[in-house]
Amino acid sequence: MESAGEYDYIIVGAGTAGCLLANRLTRNKNRSVLLIEAGGRDDYLWIHVPVGYLHCIGNPRTDWLFNTESELGLGGRSLIYPRGKVLGGSSSINGMIYMRGQRGDYDRWADLTGDDSWRWENVLPIFKKSEDHHAGASDVHGAGGEWRVEKQRLSWQILDAFRDAAEYVGINKVEDFNGGDNAGSSYFEVNQRRGVRWNAAKAFLRLAAQRENLTIMTGCHVERLLIEDTEHGKVCRGVQFTGGGRAFTAVAHRETLLAAGAIGSPQILQLSGIGPAGRLNGHGITPVVDLPGVGENLQDHLQLRMVFGISGAKSLNTMANNWFGKLKIGLEYALFQSGPMSMAPSQLGAFARSDAGQGTPNLQYHVQPLSLDKFGDPLHGFPAFTASVCNLRPTSRGHVRIASNDSYAPPRITPNYLSTSEDRAIATAAIQLTRQIAAAPPLARFKPQEFKPGPHYTTDEELVAAAGQIGTTIFHPVGTCKMGRMDDPLAVVDSQLRVKGVGRLRVVDASIMPFITSGNTNSPTLMIAEKTAKLIVAGEN
Repeated sequence: MESAGEYDYIIVGAGTAGCLLANRLTRNKNRSVLLIEAGGRDDYLWIHVPVGYLHCIGNPRTDWLFNTESELGLGGRSLIYPRGKVLGGSSSINGMIYMRGQRGDYDRWADLTGDDSWRWENVLPIFKKSEDHHAGASDVHGAGGEWRVEKQRLSWQILDAFRDAAEYVGINKVEDFNGGDNAGSSYFEVNQRRGVRWNAAKAFLRLAAQRENLTIMTGCHVERLLIEDTEHGKVCRGVQFTGGGRAFTAVAHRETLLAAGAIGSPQILQLSGIGPAGRLNGHGITPVVDLPGVGENLQDHLQLRMVFGISGAKSLNTMANNWFGKLKIGLEYALFQSGPMSMAPSQLGAFARSDAGQGTPNLQYHVQPLSLDKFGDPLHGFPAFTASVCNLRPTSRGHVRIASNDSYAPPRITPNYLSTSEDRAIATAAIQLTRQIAAAPPLARFKPQEFKPGPHYTTDEELVAAAGQIGTTIFHPVGTCKMGRMDDPLAVVDSQLRVKGVGRLRVVDASIMPFITSGNTNSPTLMIAEKTAKLIVAGEN
């Protein structure tokens, strides 16, 4: 086994969190950093064209190609579970939506951990630090940072009508979802620069890669962490990994930072003997630290994709159903970086309450001027829009567990969607609210007809079954290395993201979220990394 060298810090995973960590930790030229990424460079054309996510998800060049186990709540279906396997991680293949969540999300984290640094008023400046908002600096937005936020470069008549219909049923129009209360409807703001995807690799790694104190190794698969017993307890000394048919070890003198995401981080911990002791023994892995919470507490947003056929308005279904239409769309993007090829997967958003008892919005809509049976299938041959609605704060909990002691074997991913009565009740309410919006007068001239799941589903029992048929992931897995107090039996890390029972090891990614944020999870992950980088630097003194 070859030595890949000795460093102050080793970062495992060059996704959203890993790219920012590498940038921040190499600002001081006296720190040496190794960044290890299983995927390759982000030089694939379709990463950068916004609509190119269609070519990145399900592509082994950019996606881990995970699948869930069969889901009882989804009628026994298994879902594809995309995760970025490339520099930039999931920020290279995601929907590009800039969303922070709600004030209450972070206050809830602070209450759970007893650490007020996670409160909204304390994390807001951290969000602003990396932000470069199109409208400039304000009380809630930053300017001049690396993380570019822009308006979308197109609008659709049918989406404007949906927004009017949402207002008719009480969902007011707003201009900004990111001030701490995201109630209302608006076009999403996106991480793009002039119609081109702006991923974490461009934002944070491009500059850092020029620094002599950063070593980046791509195409390298981390097999396990190197844990040693010392007089002060167990300590992480580095990592063991493979790449190019060779086996390596690397040593970290200060810390190893696990930033492999909500699937990869618990998998690596378990392979390293950190996790539920009984389950590890069952796979022939000697437990190093018995942490029952590793891989548990999986949360995700299940989107219910309701499809409505329309007439009298354009949708992407009809615009892109022939070679002339596709050529026109391609020329518009080539000349102006606008039009359908500059689209995020979802353009219009709305946040609403499933019932009057909800203190803040607990439903999020992603509305699209297109429809298809499932991801990867061709567009329908008739004009339509899709109103995807998800429960923002699900009570269902799943898990990520290794399938064997082979680090190359994909883990078993079990989200347990719709496994609680609360989630099933909210799913039925979400479908009913969507039908109210579709039936509102502002949409009447387009004659919306429910295609999926279909108007014949009416009783609560039928609507739960319908939710299971049209439900799919919106790619927001979090929580599998939960942050919490030291006496919390399911906590994996403390409020500074240090792994319980192992020195010099932190987890820095979406897996540490104790509760999922009320919206898209990419930019909250960036904030987590920014906050932790500051902690690490401060702790050196």
